[in-house]
Amino acid sequence: MNQTPPPVPEYVQNQRPADTWERQLLEKLLMENYREHRKDRLHRWLRLGVWALLFLMLFFAMTGKSKGGSIAETQSHTAVIDLSGTIDGENQNADKLIKGLKNAYKNDHVKGIIIRADSPGGSPVIADVAFTELRRLKALHQKIPVYVVAGDVCASGCYYIASAADKIYANPSSLVGSIGVISSGFGATELMQKIGVERRLKTAGSNKGMGDPFSPETPEQMAIWQNMLDEIHAQFISAVKKGRGSALKWQNDPDVFSGRVYTGSEAQKVGLIDDFGNIYSVSRDVIGAEKLVDYTPQEDFATVMGRKLGVTAKQSLKTLSEPSW
Repeated sequence: MNQTPPPVPEYVQNQRPADTWERQLLEKLLMENYREHRKDRLHRWLRLGVWALLFLMLFFAMTGKSKGGSIAETQSHTAVIDLSGTIDGENQNADKLIKGLKNAYKNDHVKGIIIRADSPGGSPVIADVAFTELRRLKALHQKIPVYVVAGDVCASGCYYIASAADKIYANPSSLVGSIGVISSGFGATELMQKIGVERRLKTAGSNKGMGDPFSPETPEQMAIWQNMLDEIHAQFISAVKKGRGSALKWQNDPDVFSGRVYTGSEAQKVGLIDDFGNIYSVSRDVIGAEKLVDYTPQEDFATVMGRKLGVTAKQSLKTLSEPSW
């Protein structure tokens, strides 16, 4: 059975199309106004956030200090300084290590210093700077022993620096040594010939383009590279022998200086380390000051934020063939 539809209200019957159009336009205008107000509120919050961040950066830049620089310890303790990450200019390993050592030496309550080393190596120059300064500072403060405790790895440039310490401790599973120099690169001359690309390199000086991956390498240039690596390697060996002294049991074994990595157990046998230990056992049983205080210089908040935001630019670009330890 068919049902009669309900009657249409009179106000709907009398509603003109213009009324509907005006109402829709009004709704759109109100919605657009709402969106604009919401955007304004969001922008205000963003501006407040930016100003708050800038204020915090300025505050921490003015008040940020190294951990070891403001320590007022009145009890005997062991100073701990971290040597971590790739040894290069960006990480400022040598600067942080030297600054931490100086701050530790200023405190009369420091009974010993532990360098907590965990690094695969890096720049030969920076490693030598740290090695030389460590030996100099040790000579000025002979009553304060300096020990290196290796973490997962203390290799190449890290071991170069560690060899300047009074003693080196490690875990049996630590990776230690790698007394060698490496320079890597690639050659793409044959590939360029196959795809029909011509290299147009203009230099003044026959060896100015040495190491260019798109130019053929001459026997003379290969000999130059090898001589440089051998010279740096000899410097590395000399420093390790000077730093380790008679503790290096296998000084005449070429395998020790072949660039190979030793486990802590193997390293103890050949004299690359003195014994097994960690920062807790060394501070407690060797130094006799169980309390640990971190003297590792810390970057201020502004510098950290600047690096994360890409403000801090790299001072130099490394080439693929740059020698490293």
